[in-house]
Parts: sequence; C-alpha cells; structure tokens
Amino acid sequence: MTPFPHQMDIPLGVVLRRRPGVTRWAKWSWSAIAVLPNAGPGGFRVLREEDGVTDFHAATLPMDLHRAEVESYRTSLMMTPPSVFVVLQKDAPNEYGIDVHAVTVSADRGQNWQDSSEMIVDPVAMPASLATLVRDFCEAHFEETEFVKRRRDAARVDRVEDGVGDPRIRQAADVYRSPATQKARREDD
Repeated sequence: MTPFPHQMDIPLGVVLRRRPGVTRWAKWSWSAIAVLPNAGPGGFRVLREEDGVTDFHAATLPMDLHRAEVESYRTSLMMTPPSVFVVLQKDAPNEYGIDVHAVTVSADRGQNWQDSSEMIVDPVAMPASLATLVRDFCEAHFEETEFVKRRRDAARVDRVEDGVGDPRIRQAADVYRSPATQKARREDD
C-alpha cells in the first residue's frame, strides 16, 4: 500500500436537481443528487431536462481529507449508503438563487452546517471509487485509542450540606422548605 499524505484534496462535481416548487412561496425545489469525482468545471451546465425537472452540474469543489478527521469519515462510510455531504447556500446572489458552498465526507462537519438556517445539507450516495479511496485513507491514518475510565479524586464532596449552620434557618429540615412557607411560619410567631 502506498503511503497516503496527511491531507488530500479531491475535486468533486456536484449535480443538483431543480423541481417546480410545491407551494406558492417557493418557485423551485433544489436538492443534491450526485457527486462526480475528478470532474471538470461546473457552472450550472444542464445535464438533463425532462418534465420541468432539470439536472445541473452546478459546481466542482475540492473535498479535503485530513488525518485528524478520520473518525468522522468512518462514520460517513458506515452510513447506508456511504455518504458525501453537499452543503447548499440558499438565497445565493446568482440567477438560480442557490449555490454549492462545500462538499465533505465528514459527518461531523455536515451536522454542524445543519444548524444554520441559511444552508441546506444533503447527503448524497458516495460513488464506489470515492468510497474505496476514503476507506484506504482511513485505514492508513486510523489510530485506535484505548478507553480510559476516569477515576474520582480523593476529595469528599458529599459532606457539604447547603443551609446547615445558616442562622436564618431554624432547623435542618427547613433547608428543603420553600421561602414562602418559611415566611408564613415567621409571621405566625
């Protein structure tokens, strides 16, 4: 096996599908449907058009692999099917109103982008050739870390009782009573 570098960039073309929207507020519905390893430039080239549905080669972006994210890549490889995450930017300043922001195999990065309301994250089936490359990269850089159970320190934290010794509280049982009940008891005296 040839040694892999610590970091690799793989150009991936992204195929987007545009469908007519199902509501009056959204004219089009966009989704990523495929990635093309080692593709040329995209630029929203039409690949297929049928019954109002159009497939575009929208863009080609570098997908980086880094040895520090091998655990996350392995998670993507274990998905059914193994997936690449395509991040789309809504309301992009182009004639289509959408743009490809990033492409990643990292499940963690894909999940982080899902927190944004301005991004759409679509998992796309990973082509077999790309899955083989990512799997080989992971095998070359994966290091099993041994689980170490934490141990408690010797400090005893169970000896402290909140409220005990406080002169404002009459007895130990009052520690757990609500302030309103304590106030009512004081007024009765």
